[in-house]
Amino acid sequence: MSISSSPSSSQPQNASAERARSIRNVTLVGVFINSVLALGQIVVGLLTNAFSLVADAVHTLSDLIADFMVLAASKKGANPADLDHPYGHGRIETVATLVLGVSLVLVGIGFLWASGMRLQTMDNHPPLHPAAFVMALVSLLGKEFLFRYTLAGGRRLNAPLLEANAWHARSDAASSLVVAIGIGGSLAGYPFLEPLAAAVVGFLILRMGVLQSWNALRELIDTGLPKEELARLRQTIIDTPGVIGLHDLRTRRMAHRVLCDAHVQVDSRITVSEGHYISESVLLAVRQLHSEIGEVLVHVDAEDDDVDLLFAECAERLPDRDTVLADLFPLIGEYLPLQRLQLHYLDGRVEVEAYFSPDAPLPDDETLKQHVNDWLAERPCYRRVGLYRSLGT
Repeated sequence: MSISSSPSSSQPQNASAERARSIRNVTLVGVFINSVLALGQIVVGLLTNAFSLVADAVHTLSDLIADFMVLAASKKGANPADLDHPYGHGRIETVATLVLGVSLVLVGIGFLWASGMRLQTMDNHPPLHPAAFVMALVSLLGKEFLFRYTLAGGRRLNAPLLEANAWHARSDAASSLVVAIGIGGSLAGYPFLEPLAAAVVGFLILRMGVLQSWNALRELIDTGLPKEELARLRQTIIDTPGVIGLHDLRTRRMAHRVLCDAHVQVDSRITVSEGHYISESVLLAVRQLHSEIGEVLVHVDAEDDDVDLLFAECAERLPDRDTVLADLFPLIGEYLPLQRLQLHYLDGRVEVEAYFSPDAPLPDDETLKQHVNDWLAERPCYRRVGLYRSLGT
């Protein structure tokens, strides 16, 4: 028996839509700030002969492209599940995060390369106007504000894509810092400060890009939860009333959600409806204590799945209900009809419980026991047979 839960109700869908709107609003703030700063850098850079400001403006424009990627990915990723995408579209955010991470790697490499080139051409910088330094500081403060604002939004919304975009804004702030140090150093007579700072910042950006890309790749190859979180999830399931064992617990991330599969072991003699109730209890407990779990698939087992349905002494697969009825006919044919027949597939064999009407002509206990033992001796796939009269209708 398996039961699955996913955010298909109106409330989870509304929460997903609200999250997408929040991501869009945070990103639109970044679009506005980047547009204003890029325009100011280009104008001031051209008027003051500060070509480094113009180059930084080009870097700022690359952030605008990243912002539009975030808007598109978050909107598409919030779409509900469909026939082609039964688990939703969350992987779109993951792919976009990977793209942004790779872009950070490229930007970091670019800074390292540019710093090396500047170290070789420090004497070729043209004279600069102090207004360029003021614009560089304004850009630095604006980008640092944008970084902190976007990073806080990403953590609040549990959106790795926003966090990746925040670090992209930090890379642009680092670019503004390099420009400010370079311009300030040139104005103060220390031109070597610009390429030195560029090398340090380039390494930091490169490292962050590698981390973002690696985390996105881990998600794409279905990496599970860390051991600590997995242990906490396991304990939640084990503590659910009716669960006597747990095995084959698997998790994987999909954007801001975690998908979970669990095989829970219950008492082998309970009814199907009680097993379903226990599985629903597991779903409720997981949802209440693990908000990051977006979908849960609970498989109910009567015993450990390591036990095969093929018994060593059976020539073929264990018999189904129709086959069991046919096998039982020589034993119970004269006592029919049956009121109820329960089958238990346990430890690789079949246990049978047959219930007859109160007036069924069953023989005495010793005779009945002998007939059952003789029947079982010829059928090794069966472990036990119980024949009972019902006490009432």
